[in-house]
Amino acid sequence: MDVTDVHHSYRRHRVLRGVGLQLRPGTLAGIVGENGAGKSTLLKILAGELAPERGTVRHSGRLGYCPQAVVLDDSFTVRQHLDFFRHAFGLPDLRRAFDVMEILSFTEYLDHRAGLLSGGSRQKLNLTLALMHDPDVLLLDEPYQGFDWETYLRFWELATSLRDAGRSVLVVSHLAYDIDRLDALWRLDGGRLHLNDARTEATA
Repeated sequence: MDVTDVHHSYRRHRVLRGVGLQLRPGTLAGIVGENGAGKSTLLKILAGELAPERGTVRHSGRLGYCPQAVVLDDSFTVRQHLDFFRHAFGLPDLRRAFDVMEILSFTEYLDHRAGLLSGGSRQKLNLTLALMHDPDVLLLDEPYQGFDWETYLRFWELATSLRDAGRSVLVVSHLAYDIDRLDALWRLDGGRLHLNDARTEATA
Protein backbone atom coordinates (compact mmCIF):
# COMPACT_ATOMS: atom_id res chain seq x y z
CA MET A 1 0.00 0.00 0.00
CA ASP A 2 1.29 3.43 -0.99
CA VAL A 3 -0.36 6.56 0.39
CA THR A 4 0.71 9.97 -0.87
CA ASP A 5 -0.23 13.47 0.33
CA VAL A 6 -3.72 12.65 1.61
CA HIS A 7 -5.80 15.62 2.81
CA HIS A 8 -9.29 15.71 4.29
CA SER A 9 -11.43 18.28 6.10
CA TYR A 10 -14.83 18.46 7.72
CA ARG A 11 -16.05 21.93 6.78
CA ARG A 12 -13.35 24.23 8.13
CA HIS A 13 -11.73 21.61 10.34
CA ARG A 14 -8.66 20.16 8.60
CA VAL A 15 -8.24 16.61 9.87
CA LEU A 16 -5.54 15.24 7.53
CA ARG A 17 -2.84 17.56 6.22
CA GLY A 18 -0.73 15.56 3.80
CA VAL A 19 -0.57 12.01 5.13
CA GLY A 20 1.84 9.63 3.46
CA LEU A 21 2.96 6.10 4.27
CA GLN A 22 4.15 2.86 2.71
CA LEU A 23 2.93 -0.49 3.99
CA ARG A 24 4.96 -3.29 2.46
CA PRO A 25 4.02 -6.99 2.29
CA GLY A 26 4.99 -8.92 5.41
CA THR A 27 4.63 -5.88 7.69
CA LEU A 28 2.73 -5.55 10.97
CA ALA A 29 2.36 -1.82 11.58
CA GLY A 30 0.41 0.51 13.83
CA ILE A 31 -0.97 4.04 13.92
CA VAL A 32 -1.68 5.68 17.26
CA GLY A 33 -3.08 9.06 18.13
CA GLU A 34 -5.39 10.94 20.45
CA ASN A 35 -9.15 10.64 20.13
CA GLY A 36 -10.26 13.00 17.38
CA ALA A 37 -6.86 13.00 15.68
CA GLY A 38 -8.36 11.61 12.47
CA LYS A 39 -7.39 7.94 12.73
CA SER A 40 -10.78 6.55 11.72
CA THR A 41 -11.06 9.10 8.90
CA LEU A 42 -7.68 7.99 7.59
CA LEU A 43 -8.61 4.33 7.80
CA LYS A 44 -11.88 4.92 5.92
CA ILE A 45 -9.88 6.63 3.17
CA LEU A 46 -7.37 3.76 3.04
CA ALA A 47 -10.27 1.29 2.79
CA GLY A 48 -11.96 3.26 0.01
CA GLU A 49 -15.01 4.01 2.14
CA LEU A 50 -14.28 7.75 2.03
CA ALA A 51 -12.71 9.75 -0.79
CA PRO A 52 -9.89 12.13 0.19
CA GLU A 53 -10.08 15.76 -0.85
CA ARG A 54 -6.58 15.39 -2.24
CA GLY A 55 -3.93 12.69 -2.48
CA THR A 56 -3.72 9.08 -3.63
CA VAL A 57 -4.06 5.62 -2.09
CA ARG A 58 -2.75 2.66 -4.05
CA HIS A 59 -2.82 -0.99 -3.06
CA SER A 60 -2.89 -4.31 -4.87
CA GLY A 61 -4.51 -7.59 -3.96
CA ARG A 62 -7.44 -8.30 -1.68
CA LEU A 63 -8.32 -5.77 1.02
CA GLY A 64 -9.79 -6.55 4.44
CA TYR A 65 -11.28 -3.81 6.61
CA CYS A 66 -12.45 -4.14 10.21
CA PRO A 67 -14.10 -0.83 11.22
CA GLN A 68 -14.37 0.29 14.82
CA ALA A 69 -18.17 0.39 14.65
CA VAL A 70 -19.33 -3.20 14.20
CA VAL A 71 -21.69 -3.40 11.23
CA LEU A 72 -23.87 -6.45 11.86
CA ASP A 73 -27.54 -7.39 11.47
CA ASP A 74 -28.75 -8.23 14.97
CA SER A 75 -31.43 -10.57 13.59
CA PHE A 76 -28.86 -12.72 11.72
CA THR A 77 -26.99 -15.59 13.32
CA VAL A 78 -23.22 -15.81 13.07
CA ARG A 79 -23.61 -18.54 10.44
CA GLN A 80 -25.95 -16.36 8.37
CA HIS A 81 -23.41 -13.52 8.45
CA LEU A 82 -20.71 -15.90 7.23
CA ASP A 83 -22.92 -17.23 4.41
CA PHE A 84 -23.85 -13.70 3.33
CA PHE A 85 -20.21 -12.59 3.17
CA ARG A 86 -19.16 -15.86 1.48
CA HIS A 87 -21.49 -15.05 -1.39
CA ALA A 88 -20.37 -11.40 -1.42
CA PHE A 89 -16.70 -12.44 -1.65
CA GLY A 90 -17.43 -15.26 -4.10
CA LEU A 91 -15.81 -17.87 -1.84
CA PRO A 92 -16.27 -21.61 -2.46
CA ASP A 93 -16.45 -22.45 1.26
CA LEU A 94 -16.05 -21.09 4.80
CA ARG A 95 -12.77 -22.83 5.54
CA ARG A 96 -10.83 -19.64 6.22
CA ALA A 97 -13.63 -18.20 8.38
CA PHE A 98 -13.68 -21.35 10.52
CA ASP A 99 -9.89 -21.18 10.90
CA VAL A 100 -10.11 -17.62 12.23
CA MET A 101 -13.00 -18.51 14.54
CA GLU A 102 -11.02 -21.43 15.92
CA ILE A 103 -8.08 -19.16 16.72
CA LEU A 104 -10.42 -16.69 18.45
CA SER A 105 -12.33 -19.47 20.32
CA PHE A 106 -15.57 -18.43 18.66
CA THR A 107 -16.83 -21.54 16.83
CA GLU A 108 -19.44 -22.40 19.49
CA TYR A 109 -21.41 -19.25 18.62
CA LEU A 110 -22.26 -20.22 15.02
CA ASP A 111 -26.00 -20.40 15.63
CA HIS A 112 -26.23 -17.43 18.02
CA ARG A 113 -27.95 -14.29 16.82
CA ALA A 114 -25.63 -11.27 16.57
CA GLY A 115 -27.95 -9.16 18.73
CA LEU A 116 -27.44 -11.54 21.66
CA LEU A 117 -23.64 -11.59 21.49
CA SER A 118 -21.45 -9.75 23.98
CA GLY A 119 -19.38 -6.80 22.81
CA GLY A 120 -16.24 -8.93 22.63
CA SER A 121 -17.99 -11.70 20.68
CA ARG A 122 -19.42 -9.17 18.22
CA GLN A 123 -15.89 -7.91 17.65
CA LYS A 124 -14.71 -11.48 17.01
CA LEU A 125 -17.38 -11.79 14.32
CA ASN A 126 -16.37 -8.40 12.91
CA LEU A 127 -12.75 -9.56 12.66
CA THR A 128 -13.73 -12.92 11.14
CA LEU A 129 -15.74 -11.20 8.40
CA ALA A 130 -12.75 -8.97 7.58
CA LEU A 131 -10.42 -11.98 7.32
CA MET A 132 -12.54 -14.73 5.79
CA HIS A 133 -11.46 -13.95 2.20
CA ASP A 134 -7.76 -14.08 3.18
CA PRO A 135 -6.89 -10.45 2.31
CA ASP A 136 -3.42 -9.32 1.30
CA VAL A 137 -3.85 -6.03 3.18
CA LEU A 138 -5.76 -5.90 6.47
CA LEU A 139 -6.89 -2.60 8.04
CA LEU A 140 -8.01 -2.80 11.68
CA ASP A 141 -9.62 0.05 13.63
CA GLU A 142 -9.44 -0.62 17.41
CA PRO A 143 -9.68 -4.36 16.64
CA TYR A 144 -9.37 -5.73 20.18
CA GLN A 145 -12.05 -3.53 21.75
CA GLY A 146 -14.01 -5.65 24.24
CA PHE A 147 -11.61 -8.61 24.12
CA ASP A 148 -10.65 -10.43 27.30
CA TRP A 149 -6.97 -10.99 27.99
CA GLU A 150 -6.79 -14.45 26.40
CA THR A 151 -8.52 -13.28 23.22
CA TYR A 152 -6.29 -10.20 23.15
CA LEU A 153 -3.22 -12.46 23.11
CA ARG A 154 -4.82 -14.68 20.47
CA PHE A 155 -5.44 -11.58 18.33
CA TRP A 156 -1.74 -10.71 18.36
CA GLU A 157 -0.82 -14.31 17.52
CA LEU A 158 -3.20 -14.09 14.56
CA ALA A 159 -1.81 -10.72 13.44
CA THR A 160 1.76 -12.03 13.67
CA SER A 161 0.92 -15.15 11.68
CA LEU A 162 -0.60 -12.97 8.94
CA ARG A 163 2.57 -10.87 8.82
CA ASP A 164 4.72 -14.01 8.67
CA ALA A 165 2.58 -15.25 5.75
CA GLY A 166 3.45 -12.11 3.79
CA ARG A 167 0.32 -10.11 4.53
CA SER A 168 0.28 -6.39 5.38
CA VAL A 169 -1.50 -5.60 8.64
CA LEU A 170 -2.24 -2.08 9.92
CA VAL A 171 -3.61 -1.71 13.46
CA VAL A 172 -5.06 1.67 14.42
CA SER A 173 -5.61 2.52 18.09
CA HIS A 174 -5.71 5.51 20.41
CA LEU A 175 -3.33 3.69 22.77
CA ALA A 176 -0.06 1.99 21.84
CA TYR A 177 -0.49 -1.47 23.34
CA ASP A 178 2.18 -4.13 22.71
CA ILE A 179 4.01 -1.93 20.24
CA ASP A 180 7.11 -4.08 20.62
CA ARG A 181 5.23 -6.55 18.39
CA LEU A 182 5.13 -4.01 15.54
CA ASP A 183 7.55 -3.61 12.66
CA ALA A 184 6.63 0.06 12.26
CA LEU A 185 4.68 2.63 14.25
CA TRP A 186 3.28 5.99 13.18
CA ARG A 187 1.77 8.65 15.39
CA LEU A 188 -0.99 10.76 13.87
CA ASP A 189 -0.64 14.27 15.21
CA GLY A 190 -1.57 17.61 13.72
CA GLY A 191 -3.02 15.90 10.67
CA ARG A 192 0.27 14.24 9.73
CA LEU A 193 1.92 10.89 10.37
CA HIS A 194 5.22 10.81 12.24
CA LEU A 195 7.23 7.60 11.99
CA ASN A 196 8.53 6.20 15.27
CA ASP A 197 10.67 3.19 16.00
CA ALA A 198 8.27 0.79 17.71
CA ARG A 199 10.85 -0.78 20.01
CA THR A 200 12.24 2.61 21.02
CA GLU A 201 8.71 3.79 21.85
CA ALA A 202 8.07 0.62 23.85
CA THR A 203 11.07 1.18 26.09
CA ALA A 204 10.86 4.96 26.35
